[in-house]
Amino acid sequence: MATRPSPVQRALAVLRALSDPEVRRMSDVARATGLDPATTSRMLDMLVQEGFATRDDKRCYGIGPEVFQLADVGQRRVDLRELAHPALQRLQESFEDTAVLTEASRGEAVCSDVVTGTFPVHANYVTVGTRRPLGVGAGSLAVLAWLPPAERTRRLQQTARKLANYPRLHAASIAAEAEAARARGYVLFLDWVVEGMGGIAVPILDYDGRPIGALSVAALSNRIRSRETSLARHLRQEARRVTGAWTRVVVPAGGPQCAGPRSSGASASGISISKRSTALASALP
Repeated sequence: MATRPSPVQRALAVLRALSDPEVRRMSDVARATGLDPATTSRMLDMLVQEGFATRDDKRCYGIGPEVFQLADVGQRRVDLRELAHPALQRLQESFEDTAVLTEASRGEAVCSDVVTGTFPVHANYVTVGTRRPLGVGAGSLAVLAWLPPAERTRRLQQTARKLANYPRLHAASIAAEAEAARARGYVLFLDWVVEGMGGIAVPILDYDGRPIGALSVAALSNRIRSRETSLARHLRQEARRVTGAWTRVVVPAGGPQCAGPRSSGASASGISISKRSTALASALP
């Protein structure tokens, strides 16, 4: 029997929903969270009072200043967007199509950075803050596919309950695409959500080989098919660069951040950084 979400969990669900630029009215929040209108309204009122949400004269809601203050603290530690943005720029310049950074957040994928393509027909449906279930979208599927098997199965079960807005997608087809992606080393996600459009993506892995995000190029499906090999090669190269930059920040020379005394080169889990680097090199697609 499923346990009822706590008030804190419900409030956090509302905050996550508000991070999507398409979720602005109370009815949008209720639909995105699955909460009833009365609970949604009560949670929004509380978040507005505490400064974690805003409400304008048209009763449209947004993220409040308290959230941005907290985000600023977190971004001063490790900001994947800052590390990955040069990679997005290089991908866009090389292929003229939209380059996207996706990050995982509580069983969903969030578009956290976009460099819009210059080709006349580009993916204008990809915007910063857009949330999708894991497995829906190229970058989102790359994150799902490279999760450990048990977690991948659990996340896919969660995604299966959120596919009403994606009639072409089913849990079985997503699972099959995830397996195919791991076999080839990258994701091809074509025509599943928008007819004639799609994406190609690779995961960004941490030093344990776990996905912390994904790089993708979104474009016309025929543009991806005709340049698939080149796109995949460039995406892999850029993902390795981002992983290297992320690792240098999180595990600087001399040992991991905030770690107590350890022997030289030891990581937070006691595995040497050199061994982790070797494991990562074999895990990268």
